[in-house]
Amino acid sequence: MDIVLYPDPRLRAKNTPVQDFGPELEVAARDMFQLMYQTQGVGLAAPQVGLNIRMMVFNPEGEAEATEAEAVLCNPRIVSKGKDKDFAEEGCLSFPEINGQVSRPIRVTVEAQNLQGQEIRLELEGWAARVFQHEFDHLEGVLFIDRMSPADRTLIKQALAELERDYLENA
Repeated sequence: MDIVLYPDPRLRAKNTPVQDFGPELEVAARDMFQLMYQTQGVGLAAPQVGLNIRMMVFNPEGEAEATEAEAVLCNPRIVSKGKDKDFAEEGCLSFPEINGQVSRPIRVTVEAQNLQGQEIRLELEGWAARVFQHEFDHLEGVLFIDRMSPADRTLIKQALAELERDYLENA
């Protein structure tokens, strides 16, 4: 399992709902956590590893030892967003060494299914809400660069062009 890099079309593809909650899904989630920790990430959506399904893993702590903070969400949906927003710098494993300011709601309420297909509800705030929303965007085919200001997009234009060149050379 490897990280899919921009501009790979799988990052913008339609992602199908998870319907099979069997052992293969658990293996995929475990492998995604392992890759996320190896690459110093705090979240990873299935499209980022070439699986176009609606699943994400995240751990706002970013530490493999902090298993109590781990979450696997299948078929997540945002049921409400707080009105207050903040700007913060984000990066993405599919965009190595690229960062930019993104505005997101500070609070979100989420409904999803766990690895067994059971419904769960989460109230997320602050950093955890930001991590979730970043990964949720991946499931919608939205990338964090889409949410950057035009000024920030200008600053990363050359880095994006390099990723595009690398992709074409290796395709």
